Amino acid sequence: MTDATFSRPGAVDLSALSQPAHTAGGSFVMDVTEADFEGLAAKSAQHPVILEFHSPRDPNGRAVADVLAELVNSAGGKFVLGRVDVDAEPRVAQALGVQAVPTVIALIGGQMAPLFQGTKSREEISALLDQVTQLAVANGMTGRAQPVAAASAPGAPEGQEAPAANPRFAKADAALEAGDFEGALAEFDTLLKETPGDAEVLAGRAQAALLVRSAAFKPEEIVARANANAGDVDAQLDAADLEVISGRYEEAFDRLLGLAGELPAEERDAIRVRLLELFEVVGRSEKVVLKARRRLASVLF
Repeated sequence: MTDATFSRPGAVDLSALSQPAHTAGGSFVMDVTEADFEGLAAKSAQHPVILEFHSPRDPNGRAVADVLAELVNSAGGKFVLGRVDVDAEPRVAQALGVQAVPTVIALIGGQMAPLFQGTKSREEISALLDQVTQLAVANGMTGRAQPVAAASAPGAPEGQEAPAANPRFAKADAALEAGDFEGALAEFDTLLKETPGDAEVLAGRAQAALLVRSAAFKPEEIVARANANAGDVDAQLDAADLEVISGRYEEAFDRLLGLAGELPAEERDAIRVRLLELFEVVGRSEKVVLKARRRLASVLF
């Protein structure tokens, strides 16, 4: 096992998070008006909502907008980005005390968390979004957003809509949106019976299974149990789940691979099964997965 104990939130690299397999490249960026602000804010009970207040008159805001859109879309549903034009929607800006552009705010469980004002580098913005994810996980929020069908990414042609979600997964997506993770898992199981071995279904099922397991997670208890019981397979499986939710993929894989290497061959199967699921969650083609998969083969054989 790794020498490091599981005691810190760690850095979350959201840019490395795979898109959910059941979305067809949809966008998680939308323009927000006063009329739909309340509905968007309500979604912060399921997943963080990032609000970007901008003005077309601000020449420096474009760079921030582009970076935010890229990072949010690459996070594949960890966030929704709502873009508020302060010139067109002054009442929304006033209600939240916005006095300058660009201003970026996070909504987590209906609570406002100011992130930054003015311009920031890509690295700084990414680090702030990492902190939002850590805070959401610490509060038990593991839901995923669905693509915004009518969103226009910054720089896209006026009126251009994001690609729609794959209709095969409509029921599973609806269950995820409602926070019914067990229902989503059942829908993916049904699809898997129809198309055994389907990579998209396997990835969706793995994500839903992780959400089911993590719905009752209490991060502080998981940290304490994992640190106190290095050889407890269940404790280490929960810890690895939490690390994957937080984007700490390599730490999660190292944790389980290290434990597998210490156990007798007959006790490794639960770890093998969980690793294969987590590989699907992170993405089969990700470098960290390919590396861990090779190491798993050497541990098992």
